[in-house]
Amino acid sequence: MTVRTRFAPSPTGLLHIGGVRTALFCWLYARHHQGEFVLRVEDTDRERSTEAAVEVILEGMAWLGLHADEGPIYQSHRTSRYQEVIQQLLDEDKAYYCYCSKEELEQMREQAMARGEKPKYSGKCRHQQSASARHDHPVVRFKNPLEGEVVVEDLIQGQVVFHNEELDDLIIARSDSSPTYNLSVVVDDMDMSISHAMRGDDHLNNTPRQINLFRALGETPPAYAHIPMILGPDGKKLSKRHGTVSVLHYREEGYLPEALLNYLVRLGWSHGDQEMFSLQEMIQLFDIGDVNKAASAINTDKLLWLNQHYIKTGDNARLSTLTSAYMREAKIALDEGPAVDELFQVQKERIKTLTDIAEQSRYFYENFSEFDAAAAKKHLRPVVLEPLSRLRALFAETSAWNKGHLHELIEKVALEFDMKLGKIAQPLRVAVTGAGVSPSIDDTLYLIGQDRCLQRLDMALEFIKQRAET
Repeated sequence: MTVRTRFAPSPTGLLHIGGVRTALFCWLYARHHQGEFVLRVEDTDRERSTEAAVEVILEGMAWLGLHADEGPIYQSHRTSRYQEVIQQLLDEDKAYYCYCSKEELEQMREQAMARGEKPKYSGKCRHQQSASARHDHPVVRFKNPLEGEVVVEDLIQGQVVFHNEELDDLIIARSDSSPTYNLSVVVDDMDMSISHAMRGDDHLNNTPRQINLFRALGETPPAYAHIPMILGPDGKKLSKRHGTVSVLHYREEGYLPEALLNYLVRLGWSHGDQEMFSLQEMIQLFDIGDVNKAASAINTDKLLWLNQHYIKTGDNARLSTLTSAYMREAKIALDEGPAVDELFQVQKERIKTLTDIAEQSRYFYENFSEFDAAAAKKHLRPVVLEPLSRLRALFAETSAWNKGHLHELIEKVALEFDMKLGKIAQPLRVAVTGAGVSPSIDDTLYLIGQDRCLQRLDMALEFIKQRAET
């Protein structure tokens, strides 16, 4: 049997990390078994589905590298097939038209609750199809078995038993003849030969209904695996207050796809104590049966830690190219400063996201008009006026603007003025960057460039002189 999994998002909202983790698990399972991964867009909700949401799904999957072997397949393109199956069920007396009004349905609900029963459809039209009750826009209901049970051998949750008497006759076609979710999913999984249906555990209650539909159509249902949800740090369901956002938001914030995938695969799955997984290792080691039954809580600090690791250890050429895009997005003129690959090499040890480079590197490309107040107060003091003036003179004279020679000049001035290296290097850093934090002073000076360093030292010396006079 060829393993065929599917990721079937609904384009009615954002593709967030819960959906991406489901996609990842489906993709990994298919790859582990040399199977096939299908992308299906469940867009039968015509009022809420949007083209923008579809684009986010496709772009997000492409960014993460979760490429499908088949698809995207759109449910909205398969309407005639669903209607064919609905008619088949009607013809075989496995479905029926329901003419009950909203008021009647509400009354049934209230009566069931008054009896202490689960609110469900009473089956009125299943047993009575009177012409007087008919109207022009009935729904179609599936004749769910009245007795027996449905046993779901879930690959994550274990055995789950549902009694048919607790399930009502679900609607499989709305009054406008459009198919409902449960009918469409069953027909798709059947037609697409899906062997394993992996999805969020919020779908578990749909599973017995779908299994009964499969059986009514004479088909074997797929194996099911219901993945526990992701919770917020407070242990509650993810929501806007936890920053639930589109997966593309992580790209915009400077996260790497490999970091996000590594983070998500560890939300509910593990392989010993291993934390870092290459994509190939994930494919080799992943098994849906090893996913925990319990929900997992999101931890953004761990995601940042992983992202920092992949920035430090990743391919410099690729990451420099990505960094260039973030810097352009931040309106930094890259032709006004050092080559981005050189900049990335010295900054990568200090950043957690690629957007950090843009925020922390602007002074390499643009001049500033004032110093950070706290840094200037602490380091640009009259006591360093002479050492910085001496450095300025040496920097102006040299024709060897390289890191080794610059370091020698700083050591020379420190020795002349009997200062520890840090006591001259830190004021120099504030002078040329405007703040108290940068890469090593040698790297910083070299990348800023000789002319710009001289101009900024002049500004710093003037600042110190004015401070001495007050």
